[in-house]
Amino acid sequence: MSDPAADDAMRDERTPAQSPSDAPADSAHSPDSLDALRAQIDRVDAELLERLAERARLAQRVGVWKQRNDAPVMRPEREAQIFAKLRERNPGPLSGDAIEAIWREIISACRDLERRLRVAFLGPAGTFSEEALFAYFGSSVDALACASIDEVFRSVESGGADFGVVPVENSTEGAVSRTLDLLLQTSLTISGEVSLAVRQNLMRRVASLEGIERVVSHAQSLAQCARWLDEHLPEVERVPVSSNAEAARLASLDAGTAAIAGERAAMRYGLQLLAAGIQDDAHNRTRFAVIGHYRCAPSGDDQTSLILSVPDRAGAVHAMIEPLARHGVSMKRFESRPARQGLWKYLFYIDLVGHRDDPQVAAALAEMAERSTFCKIVGSYPRAQS
Repeated sequence: MSDPAADDAMRDERTPAQSPSDAPADSAHSPDSLDALRAQIDRVDAELLERLAERARLAQRVGVWKQRNDAPVMRPEREAQIFAKLRERNPGPLSGDAIEAIWREIISACRDLERRLRVAFLGPAGTFSEEALFAYFGSSVDALACASIDEVFRSVESGGADFGVVPVENSTEGAVSRTLDLLLQTSLTISGEVSLAVRQNLMRRVASLEGIERVVSHAQSLAQCARWLDEHLPEVERVPVSSNAEAARLASLDAGTAAIAGERAAMRYGLQLLAAGIQDDAHNRTRFAVIGHYRCAPSGDDQTSLILSVPDRAGAVHAMIEPLARHGVSMKRFESRPARQGLWKYLFYIDLVGHRDDPQVAAALAEMAERSTFCKIVGSYPRAQS
């Protein structure tokens, strides 16, 4: 005669009890069910909303203090420090870039509660300059499209805009000459920089390569895509225009015209993307300078830009930069350009790692100025995250 208790024990050994983790994921009572997870997300969203409201109220109080003390609405070094701390504290799984993008919009919206900024850029709307503007300032600003780089500088100099965004150099095609010339002449300073990945796209009113009579774009964009154009549209005329967005606008008016521009321009002018990422260098980037009247204090991760010239004698250039090595200051960029003030006279555009107020940088700059016939510090500002 069998023992019922023994039989139950044997059944337990053959069929282990199901653990909670083995329960169906869609069980209505499971903490991992879709309804339960959505409920948790809703609770977190409510908490985030309360904290954002608290942050916004604090920003309003900061704005009142700034108005009383005539302080600037935006301090780029302060925002750079916030982003650096967020990256250090980020536990994941969101990337550091994603966290910075989210907080940049939060800061932009809170800054707007103090006063809305006006920012000039090389227009029309849809250019990479506009993309760089929003990447740096967030979307809660008034973007002022300008017809030329000169107009961007004039708008900021006259007070029509608080800041301006201008292209400085491209990783493939090098420096933007007009920006360098104007940095030499202006009383403005560089307050920040943006390093933007540039993805060039061919676009047109119709989704076909057939019947294209000309390709229009900014001269630098045409050069950046020369290999692709040589292979796919070798007989088609290439026409440089003032900007990529202007190229997209022209393509929207003429079926025989294709443009090279960014996706923002394609969406704005209702164009079809025929080929994406046609730039010769897959890692193509453009660096933009943020210009304004504000002189940044040290942020802890800065860069200093300066323009110098030296006497026309042997060893003068070496003597000019020698203090950098002795004071332990790294040089990121060194470029020479004709001074346009005499035959074979040159200006040197240099970027250094560090702020002009850092002791080692200040010491090196003082010696460099003594050995130069001309020295202008264009700005010390937070370095861009590439």
